Amino acid sequence: MPFDDAPNHADVLVLGAGPGGYVAAIRAAQLGLSVVIIEGRWWGGVCLNVGCIPTKALLRNAEVADLVTRQGGAFGLTGDLHVDYATGWKRSRDVASRMSDGVRFLMKKNSIRAVEGWGKFTGPHTVEVQQSDGATTTWSFDHAIIATGATPKVLPGMTVDDRVMTYEQLITADHLPNSLVVAGSGAIGVEFATIAAAFGTDVTIVEYLDRLAPNEDEAVSAELARAFRKRGIKSMTGTAVRHVQQSEDGVIVDVAPAGGGEGTTIRADALLLALGFAPRTDGFGLEQTGVSPNGNGFIDVDHEMRTSVPHVFAIGDVTGKMMLAHVAERQGVIAAETIAGKHPMPLDYDSVPRATYCEPQIGSVGLTKAQAEAEGYSVKVSRFPFAANGKAQSLGESAGFVMLVADAETGLMLGAHMVGPDVTELLPELVLAKTWGLTMEQLAITIHAHPSLSEAVMEAAEGISGTAIDV
Repeated sequence: MPFDDAPNHADVLVLGAGPGGYVAAIRAAQLGLSVVIIEGRWWGGVCLNVGCIPTKALLRNAEVADLVTRQGGAFGLTGDLHVDYATGWKRSRDVASRMSDGVRFLMKKNSIRAVEGWGKFTGPHTVEVQQSDGATTTWSFDHAIIATGATPKVLPGMTVDDRVMTYEQLITADHLPNSLVVAGSGAIGVEFATIAAAFGTDVTIVEYLDRLAPNEDEAVSAELARAFRKRGIKSMTGTAVRHVQQSEDGVIVDVAPAGGGEGTTIRADALLLALGFAPRTDGFGLEQTGVSPNGNGFIDVDHEMRTSVPHVFAIGDVTGKMMLAHVAERQGVIAAETIAGKHPMPLDYDSVPRATYCEPQIGSVGLTKAQAEAEGYSVKVSRFPFAANGKAQSLGESAGFVMLVADAETGLMLGAHMVGPDVTELLPELVLAKTWGLTMEQLAITIHAHPSLSEAVMEAAEGISGTAIDV
């Protein structure tokens, strides 16, 4: 329906312009639907503005800084070398700004009405928007897609400021503290630890569970811990943050064993809370649509991203499925295509790639060895070290490995777990193998370019049958 015929009505209303929301809006428009998208703060969401994209720019800065300061001599870089965080930080903000502007451009290109302001449902088919320019408008819609995202968790009683921070405060500051405690060792925790340590910050990670990156395979966690020790990053695992007190010159963090026992204190300039996310559902009038969050605050959806109310869909972090930008994007496409009467392929969450951009990087898909065994598989595991890979040696980054988990009976790949140089770029062929049921033999006989890091995948696949050449 053209907007000219019904200027304040849309076939699809999208609430939130993060990776899921703006992708859903574009796909719906491509399918001939009229679309309005409402965003109150960040076009492109947390990801483009203060998350995925600017952190990758900062991590690139950190990679270069680490290269010249820690490994410069091996590459013939001598003399006085100065690394300036503020300059690299400005580059990260420029990258974020360009990407966010790109989302606005795509809305215009696809004839999507983009409304800046806070949208709140006032009925099953209406939303009132308090616009950024002070005006109030009301939109009606046939279908709605809720893409409101999530907010970082904060420990009870803590107030976020320039000393007790979430990723947002740290990534928007043009300087780093001299010392930093990082609470949590998920993707955000280990990525910011990498960035800060590369620029000389004294970093201590406090992790409640018994190992770093606890959602990854145990072997990956152990390799990351070794690499972080070499970079001077301290880790306290199996440790809980009990209390934080601000002092005149920083914070005093009280920590204790997670299972109970005598505690200790850590003094630092700042504390980064990297404890995960809570769904962002308050203040949007969801009750007016008939949609109710579940007991954990997330919005339940089916395989088509439909909520309990048939014409209302939800995608991204607010669903609590997997809090990853690429999951939100695919969910957005599924929702839009379902609304348009298509029958999209359901999302296989077991085949979703997981990428963490610390140094060394972590990439994984599918089951760990322990998970596969728990599900009753007869498991065969092959591990190929980057120390035996020519490209990794040439890069001067030979730590880490590719580990494949296969069904011993069928040879099908059950999971892949990697830690090492640029391993996030090695994920696509492994996701393809997991999604479409390729065997380790098929992966092994596929020719990989030499020299390349991807040869480690090939040789790990060969290792399942005992035919790996270089180990």
